[in-house]
Amino acid sequence: MQKTTRIALAAMALLGSGAVMAQSSVTLYGRVNTSVENQKVTGASSVNVLQNNSSRFGLLGSEDLGGGLKAGFQLESGFNSDDGSGSAWTHGPANGSLTFARQSEVNLSGGFGMVRLGNFTPESYYATADYVSMHNHDTGTSADALYYDPVWFGGLSTKNKIGYRTPNFGGFVVDAAMNLHEREAGTNNKNGYDLAANYNNGPLHLGAGYSYVDSNYQVGLRGLYTFGQFTVGAYYQRNKDDNKLVPVTGAGTRNNYRLSGMYVLNASEFHVNVGRAGSWSKISDSAATQWTLGYNYNLSKRTKVYAFYTKVNNKANADYLTGSAGDDFRSVAMGIRHNF
Repeated sequence: MQKTTRIALAAMALLGSGAVMAQSSVTLYGRVNTSVENQKVTGASSVNVLQNNSSRFGLLGSEDLGGGLKAGFQLESGFNSDDGSGSAWTHGPANGSLTFARQSEVNLSGGFGMVRLGNFTPESYYATADYVSMHNHDTGTSADALYYDPVWFGGLSTKNKIGYRTPNFGGFVVDAAMNLHEREAGTNNKNGYDLAANYNNGPLHLGAGYSYVDSNYQVGLRGLYTFGQFTVGAYYQRNKDDNKLVPVTGAGTRNNYRLSGMYVLNASEFHVNVGRAGSWSKISDSAATQWTLGYNYNLSKRTKVYAFYTKVNNKANADYLTGSAGDDFRSVAMGIRHNF
């Protein structure tokens, strides 16, 4: 009798633990994106390179707490797919180490929406520039070189953030975040603020983003529409650099826009996009134009091969993608991208 009872209790314990485990999940995900390119900057010889295109891996987890309440986390690290080293990500450390500088957040969600704490990219970027960069997901040399990134130029940062995401109201979602600079010794950094709104309903996708920190700001509007085999998208951005791009005096104000289009034919995608950044109001002759032609062939839902040609034309006082005023950049590339 006691043996039967012990067996029954053990079975109940196993069933109970299985029920608890079923409420939690952890997913490993990532992307390996590598291209072979011939790159050239004005005045220099062309060079053949193996180019990493924001390869990454991460862990995404959630736990069902009951009553509609969930706890979650996301940890994401970049790496260089061309040589296997840690990625010196633009918004992260420059020492090439493997860290979770791309994203490290914990969150709590329910009927009230989601509260986020940690390190994550401003949602205003995803709501505007990232959304219309369809050909290679705004990565590598064909990424949008003209977008005024509030992290890189505006000083917003991705760190020490408190964020909130509303529930989905018929396709409408709003994200808000405050970036705490924590008054670090020897700096005059101030708290930053980011706001994004997205509306997705069938073929229509609209977005808006606003960022502000220490008198620097950017505001953008985005639209994307799919009809049949065609998808067209565009964003417009207005920004002000008061002290980051050019210390003390600032660069002034600037307008920036991008148009993109995609035509899908079975497994093939044909892409074209063009962007234009006007001159900064305090820097004459600082305008630039970028355009890209691309082709993707989807071998599966997770794997594609692609090719593109991209060109950045800088005016005399513009140095987008080159770091050298007046020099232009171009790249011809072929690559493979695999999601897991």
